[in-house]
Amino acid sequence: MTPTTPTIAPLPYWVRGDTNAFFGFGVNVLVNVLTLTGLCLAVVNLPEGEVFGTILPALGIALVAGNIYYTYLARRLARRENRTDVTALPYGPSVPHMFIVIFVIMLPIYLRTQDPVRAWEAGLAWAFIIGVIVLIGAFVGPYIRRYAPRAALLGTLAGISITFISMNPAGQMWRMAWIALPVFALLLIGLLTDMKLPFNFPIGLAALLLGTAIGWAGGAMSVPDVTAAARDIAVAVPSFKLDLLFTGLADMAPLLATAIPLGVYNFTEGMTNVESAATAGDNYNLRSVLLADGAGAVIGAALGSPFPPAVYVGHPGWKAAGGRSGYSMATGVVIAVLCFLGMFGLLGAIFPTAAIVPILLYIGLLIGAQAFQATPRAHAAAVVAALIPNIAAWATGQIDNALAAAGTTAAAVGDDALNGAGVIYDGLLVLGQGAILAGLVLGAVVVFIIDRRFVRAAIFAGSGAVLSFIGLIHGERIEWNANGQVALGYLFVAVICAVFALGRPTPREPDPQEGEPDQQPDRADLASERTDTDRRTSALPG
Repeated sequence: MTPTTPTIAPLPYWVRGDTNAFFGFGVNVLVNVLTLTGLCLAVVNLPEGEVFGTILPALGIALVAGNIYYTYLARRLARRENRTDVTALPYGPSVPHMFIVIFVIMLPIYLRTQDPVRAWEAGLAWAFIIGVIVLIGAFVGPYIRRYAPRAALLGTLAGISITFISMNPAGQMWRMAWIALPVFALLLIGLLTDMKLPFNFPIGLAALLLGTAIGWAGGAMSVPDVTAAARDIAVAVPSFKLDLLFTGLADMAPLLATAIPLGVYNFTEGMTNVESAATAGDNYNLRSVLLADGAGAVIGAALGSPFPPAVYVGHPGWKAAGGRSGYSMATGVVIAVLCFLGMFGLLGAIFPTAAIVPILLYIGLLIGAQAFQATPRAHAAAVVAALIPNIAAWATGQIDNALAAAGTTAAAVGDDALNGAGVIYDGLLVLGQGAILAGLVLGAVVVFIIDRRFVRAAIFAGSGAVLSFIGLIHGERIEWNANGQVALGYLFVAVICAVFALGRPTPREPDPQEGEPDQQPDRADLASERTDTDRRTSALPG
């Protein structure tokens, strides 16, 4: 008999769930671009012509290219595995880096020189260095992912999601809860249950329209603001700004102190996001992802954008919303067109912020839950351990901002005064430096101790000692002996674990439902997860 060729399922470019994911993810990216636009104008005082005519079009090029690429990766994976339920990775401007490049890199130079262009040059050089480090990480990251336990990877991601992704939007929501909470409730009903809106109306669009209607009816928005913003609409075409980039790179030595650890942060975050996608059933090649992230930052910097793009937290959320491959490409194209037309001032005047940010809190819920749901129950303590450095980093940032608003700093107030008020600022500052990498190390140590795999625990603790000593974690800057007392602490942990390893203890027996500890799920497990997801999302609106 002639062997039959397996039938390859047709792969549509758009499904109903893509509409939901497009409006949800598109709003997510829209919020972030509106935020970075405001930071450029209000904090660094960059001219509107440079922001709307150069920075946003440059960012638009990076976003459309990156999202088209990730759509291609999703469709390639779907064809290779003969599936129609593959969800593309979400891609946009990195949220933590938006604030870091403005407040840590650009603002001090602007305050010192009163020259926003000098600050912009430094931001471009910093973003370029970040991209180069991520490109290097593309060849290192796969090995880290292979040996780091899932609880550590997903725990650090949950830490970012709960703090930096969720807390600020939550604060903005409760500041105008009468607008935000109805939007949030509609998102939860539509995305976490099988309830439908009439005519399968997209839940993301419905939520945005509901919040906008409530905001306008309640007087939160202003017609004159919309009219003024509409006058600023103009077409801008991106072009290379290599002169600005090379000028910034000529004085790059001071930038390395933040660029190196944040470059490591970027490829570590990319690694955890790929792991999150694999947990949801889509196993992407990490090297392909990191190469794209690094190239996006380098190209964006060459075109004039100081905001490195990256794969976003949130793939499981968009998969649960029914998104497949089309939503990512559509988001990149639409946001790019808005950037080229200078539409972000107008959009910020039309849509209330409180109607937009609930989608970010929804993503925070999904990622935080996944960290516990997709790891063995025995590793729950390790997930919490991986969360803690990110919570510390977020808390110290809030303290710093509050003190800056009062016209002072933590150094001026003094550790004794802060400790006396119950604020352990000095300890939180050390704990939160290099938070995502620190969370990965701490979470891995806890996992391997729980599993009685003390040799592995000793290796990760020893890695923590080295990373602390050179300042990649728990240090304010990259230098020799950046934080010797923390390095010594990790070294003692490694010694203790090595001593216990000498007794050759029997590794922990896994629970029947979890398989071997710290192993990736096999294809059958992933297929089962995909089936559960499809069953949950088949009735979703949109």
